[in-house]
Amino acid sequence: MARDLKPPFKFDIGGIVDRLRKLPVSVDGVTITLPFVEVTLKPDGLERKVAREVVIRLADRRVLNAWECCDGCIDNALKSLLEIRQTIVEKQVELSSKTDGVLFLLLDSIRDAIRQFLTFEQRLTRRSSESRELYFAALEMLRAHIHRSLIQISKIADVEIPGISASMRYDDNWQLEAYKKPHSSSSGNDDRLRASE
Repeated sequence: MARDLKPPFKFDIGGIVDRLRKLPVSVDGVTITLPFVEVTLKPDGLERKVAREVVIRLADRRVLNAWECCDGCIDNALKSLLEIRQTIVEKQVELSSKTDGVLFLLLDSIRDAIRQFLTFEQRLTRRSSESRELYFAALEMLRAHIHRSLIQISKIADVEIPGISASMRYDDNWQLEAYKKPHSSSSGNDDRLRASE
């Protein structure tokens, strides 16, 4: 199964983690986790509304609902990722007054991970068996990142993720080996930094 493939590169989400650490915490809010950081924040009504729409739209995308096995599947997965990126950009436009909010940052983490995956994928010169293996491993890593980010977004939305079959779902434990460890922040929020061990 593709889930056993070793990550062929590491996502760099240090900028997202730094921005998340700077958000005002709330004791009675929603606990959000990304690799190396966990914060409790209070989303507002607009963020909850947009989060519900994101959960519904992304859960329906092919790349989160089907494994790839051939070149045609690879093309379909890439098309699906571009659709996800388009949806995220549209939703970030709706959140233009909340660019420093938790939902905007979670959407940024998905959009940036897709960008990093596409950059990696474009460097694979041709679809040899070795290139395809690297592609599938990278896609698996991205699929896990999107799904785990969607779990966090569903907490803001206060809804269950619909539609994705059990075999295509991931638990909410981030695969830390797939991420570059961010530099420690000196902002006083280091107690929220999650250990990588």
